[in-house]
Amino acid sequence: MNQLKIGWAGLGHMGIPMVTNLVKAGFDVKVYNRTTSKAIELKEKLGVKVAQCPKQLTEDTDVIITMVTDDAALKEIYEGTDGILSVTLKPDMLAIDMSTVSPDTSKQLAALCEAEGIWYMDAPVSGSVKPAQDGQLIFMAGGREEDFNRAKPIFDVLGKAAHLLGENGAGNYAKLAINTYLGITLQGLSEAVLFARNNGITPDQFLPLISNGPIASTISTMKSQNIINRDFTPAFQLSLLAKDIRLAKGQGMETPIGSALHDSLQEAVAAGLGTSDIIAIYQYLESKYAE
Repeated sequence: MNQLKIGWAGLGHMGIPMVTNLVKAGFDVKVYNRTTSKAIELKEKLGVKVAQCPKQLTEDTDVIITMVTDDAALKEIYEGTDGILSVTLKPDMLAIDMSTVSPDTSKQLAALCEAEGIWYMDAPVSGSVKPAQDGQLIFMAGGREEDFNRAKPIFDVLGKAAHLLGENGAGNYAKLAINTYLGITLQGLSEAVLFARNNGITPDQFLPLISNGPIASTISTMKSQNIINRDFTPAFQLSLLAKDIRLAKGQGMETPIGSALHDSLQEAVAAGLGTSDIIAIYQYLESKYAE
């Protein structure tokens, strides 16, 4: 059994398979989730311990990991009435946030944690549900090298690569940049499909030209079938990508294509597509520009 004892907060689409992999690798894991039923289900399935509030995650724990939706949820876990920082913490405990949040939030929480004698690392992931299930995520970390090395056994179970990129906040800057590129790629793919379709070439005719050609990418090939089959079941919700691009814009991303992407995603969410997959950006653009 791995010696590190882990307290885990957040059992969404990503959190559940990640916790599953940690338990299978022999880690002692205690979980917390705002919707308690998810934690109970995981206890019955995997034998994990269940915390009733975030502060209970700190009891007999070496590492606390958070994987939540946004900045507000993360701050509540740390700073809420029954939050992680509401109790006296074991010295040198390591806190790792794997969510995608503002670099400013990461820096603020890192400072609060350091004041309490524990160490904070932002380590968001590249990859969605399938890579999470397969332990093939990529971690982008911001924090101290010694803490990155302590976390390496965890990264090795959950992912295929982990990179320390700088001080606190660096991981989230990298993640926002990656998701900007992701969004630009999918909006570009969608616009190309629409242009072809408006000129008599159907998606099932056009998309293999991309998938089998030099401009193919893993994400374009993966999402091509979603467009052809009109399957917008979420692997990564469009609303979350919209949140990430909003955060990037808040950090100074004002470039032409990125700004256009920001506006498209916000409009798609307003149109009711937020809970669909990110490739539903095609569905939104189709509603406006299909002939």
